[in-house]
Amino acid sequence: MRFFITRLVAARRGATAVEYGLIVALIVITMIASFEGVASVTTGMWNNINSAVTNAH
Repeated sequence: MRFFITRLVAARRGATAVEYGLIVALIVITMIASFEGVASVTTGMWNNINSAVTNAH
């Protein structure tokens, strides 16, 4: 058991993988938030174009 705990504490590869996983998760959350912002702006733009075309006829 002591060998396992010593090996677990000395292992840096697992900690690095967790850190990279957290960084990737943060990047994905940021991308989703920015895509939602872009989607709402784009939807508003197309609604304005639709209104302009409808009112032109």
